[in-house]
Parts: sequence; structure tokens; C-alpha cells
Amino acid sequence: MTAAAPRKPTRVGLIGFGFIGSQVYERIRSQPGLGLEVAYVHNRTGARLKGVAPDLVLEDLAQSASRKPDLVVEMAHPEYTRRYGEAILSHASYLPLSVTALADDPLRERLLAQATRSGTRLLIPHGALIGTENLVEWRHMWEKVEITFIKSPANIDFSESGYDKTIVADTIVYEGPVRGIARLYPRNVNTMVTCALATTGLDKCHAKLIASPGLKVAIADIRAVGRDGMILTMRKETQVVGVSGTEVFASQFGSILRAANASGPMEFV
Repeated sequence: MTAAAPRKPTRVGLIGFGFIGSQVYERIRSQPGLGLEVAYVHNRTGARLKGVAPDLVLEDLAQSASRKPDLVVEMAHPEYTRRYGEAILSHASYLPLSVTALADDPLRERLLAQATRSGTRLLIPHGALIGTENLVEWRHMWEKVEITFIKSPANIDFSESGYDKTIVADTIVYEGPVRGIARLYPRNVNTMVTCALATTGLDKCHAKLIASPGLKVAIADIRAVGRDGMILTMRKETQVVGVSGTEVFASQFGSILRAANASGPMEFV
């Protein structure tokens, strides 16, 4: 019996070289047994890439196809998905960690259509969303889903909301459909968008963001009510660095590993 040929590593293009991107790069480079290899690294500011092998730096994302990636992971800003998502999906599967970009229905539909045409995949990371498998598995039965974040104002990016961040007491800074909060707090609510896409949709899934001065952790509460009266509640408290929980790298890298083996034009990983 002839031994099976070893599987070729999945070539991964990396967009963004900040807190997450730099760790992803180091993990892939230091652990070849993962079955991944870096196809390229792109960052808006080239000065941050001094530790990256020069032959892996890609200055112009329009040249992504020339590096033959199997999977491209965005770890920078939702604007990259708006500008380059369709072009990337024409030659590689695409995992945008800035999930708020997918709150734009026409954009999401264009991305999915391109993936279908090209035989690639648009992938949605679990991120910090707990119980994703259960939410997706039962998505046909949810009548009402609510997701609440409670964070210190110091861990909320108010730059695109116009909200006065001088907050001295617990304050609801947003309450309404997930679609609305995705525009106002794009760096804070990727998990909310994932929850909405996995359940009742961006207009029916209800979001609440509470700023709580002095809070040392980030809290996420999810309450899903089924048409049959079933209630699912989940709560997570985690330490936080910047706008993200400290567990964010582990959860996002897990999504990258799952994305390398995903199938279907759109899938939660």
C-alpha cells in the first residue's frame, strides 16, 4: 500500500500586525506542526513589520493573489473588508476578525456571492461568543435574543460614536438592534454581530452596552428565548486589555485553525 502524500500546509495571508496579528505570525512560524504557513503579512504602517521576514511583507493588498494564499485573515479594521474583501475571495477564503463589517447586508451578500462563484469561503469567527454551537444549532427556533456587554469606559472605543466618554456612574451608552451598535462601536462589538448572525439577525437581535466606571472585568450576558418557551442564558466575565478580553487571542487563533479545514460558502468557525 502506497503511503498517502503529506498534506500541504495551508498558506495564510495576515492583514494587521497589532496585538493579535503579531501573535498569530509568531505562532504559525514557531509551530510548523499546525499545518499552516505564512503567505504574507500586510500592515498599514510598514515600520511595525521590522521583525517580519522581508520576503513575507506585502505592501500592496491588491497583489494578494500573487502570494497564492489559501486563507486570508483580517485583524486590523472593518474597512479592509469593505475595500478588499471581494477581491480576496476571488482567490482565497476570507476570515474577517473585525466582524462588524458584516453588519452591512449588501456587502455581506456581495462577499458571499463572490465566495460561491470562486469556490472559496467567507468565514465568521466565534470570537468571544460563548455557546456559539448551541446558538447556531438551534437558530431556527429562537424567538428573541438579547446580548449585553458591561465594560469600564476605559475599555470602550467611543471614537466613532460621538458619545461623551466622561462617565461617572453606570450608564447605558447604547440599547437597540445589533445593526445600530455595529456602526457606533465597531472595535467593541464583534461578538454582538456574530451573535446576531448566528441567531435572529441584525435587526431582531437586541444589544445593550453599559459603561461601568471602575469595572475591572468585561462582562457578556446572553439570553435567548425559543418559540417553545425554552430559555438559554449564558454569562462570561473575563479580564480585559484595551477593548478586548484577555482570552481573545486563544479564541481567534482557534478560529484560524478551524478555518483551515472549513467547507461551505459561509461558515462559523
